[in-house]
Amino acid sequence: MNIYFSGIGGVGIGPLAEIARDAGYQVSGSDLHESLVTTRLQAEGIAIHIGQDGSFLQSQHQHQPIDWFIYTAALPQDHPELVLARRLGIPTAKRDELLATIIADKKLKLIAVAGTHGKTTTTGMLIWIFKQLGIPVSYSVGTTLSFGPSGAFDPGSEYFIYECDEFDRNFLQFHPHLALLTSIGYDHSDTYPTADEYLAAFRQFATQSEQVITWRDQHGDIFEGLYQVSALDPAEVSPTMPLTGEHNRRNGTLVQTGLRRLGFTDDITGLLATFPGTDRRFEKLADNLYSDYGHHPVEIAATLQLAREVSDHIILIYQPHQNVRQYEIKDQYTTQFEAADEIYWLPTYLSREDPNLPILTPDELIQHITNKAHVHIADFNDELWDVIQRARDQGILVLGMGAGKIDSWLRERLAA
Repeated sequence: MNIYFSGIGGVGIGPLAEIARDAGYQVSGSDLHESLVTTRLQAEGIAIHIGQDGSFLQSQHQHQPIDWFIYTAALPQDHPELVLARRLGIPTAKRDELLATIIADKKLKLIAVAGTHGKTTTTGMLIWIFKQLGIPVSYSVGTTLSFGPSGAFDPGSEYFIYECDEFDRNFLQFHPHLALLTSIGYDHSDTYPTADEYLAAFRQFATQSEQVITWRDQHGDIFEGLYQVSALDPAEVSPTMPLTGEHNRRNGTLVQTGLRRLGFTDDITGLLATFPGTDRRFEKLADNLYSDYGHHPVEIAATLQLAREVSDHIILIYQPHQNVRQYEIKDQYTTQFEAADEIYWLPTYLSREDPNLPILTPDELIQHITNKAHVHIADFNDELWDVIQRARDQGILVLGMGAGKIDSWLRERLAA
């Protein structure tokens, strides 16, 4: 099969192209800009064009007919390459449809990690355990890892481990051998207009899975009547599990339970203790400075609880993510910030916005926060960096949190 990837330099598409290449498929692609990913893939022999006016797609198709045009949900429907692919009669699909096809073609058993929060860390834990046990494994995770690429195909593997995202109903492309559900709340209102639709999608995902392990306190009732679903009691989480943060101990328990269900008899407790974490999940950037991807009230509370196990004094630098999402969660900003001594609130990171929605101001977003007196409206400037540096010098843990530019800003300031 000859596959063309539009946006091949992206964090999701790039690793998928490598997986397809290593699985034996012909791969090429394009991106608007050169990046570390495109440079590395070109060095590995993958034909890549910088620019997306359609000319490279046309020439590749004329040289050898393209069987599949793969793109992300972020690609607009009037994108020149997508329009051309359809005009040429090339089948088009989003990345999850291709990945599901590869898993089926290679007869791999899918271990899918799904849920509103905690997917990335739990997927990373599974990959880490397989690697430490010396078991060949193929996988894909939605972040970069310190112990391997974010996606890989091993021809000797029996299992494929995948961070299975519910956004755009992507996870409904899959039929897992084992599904681990970390948590179920409500998110992605652009895909699921109501909470009932969101929960119904998780139930459908469960019906498509051979085995499911979830938590009794996470809408376990939506799986009523499904014989393949096992719901764990939170009391089953051992307080002695060697992981920092209650949510990580729950994630570790899911991993342990799932591996036992698959017939693994090794005691992995010690291996979990050595798990180095994944990028941007309470990632240590420097002494007393951490970065975290969390941008939802549930994630904020969980990460601050973890931080409290590390330090008695915390300063949080928070960047809300997407104005459209702030309308959904602004009334949920209440007690989640109480573990932080001081909070510096940054402007909302804007992406895929509804132009009809006025931008919510920080003052509008913080009105229900219980420790509002400790919230300071801030911006990306020297003044904020001075606050961070003084706190670090005093031994205070500083946590930058958000899915926008907060992480890159911190890294750039450290490197300056």
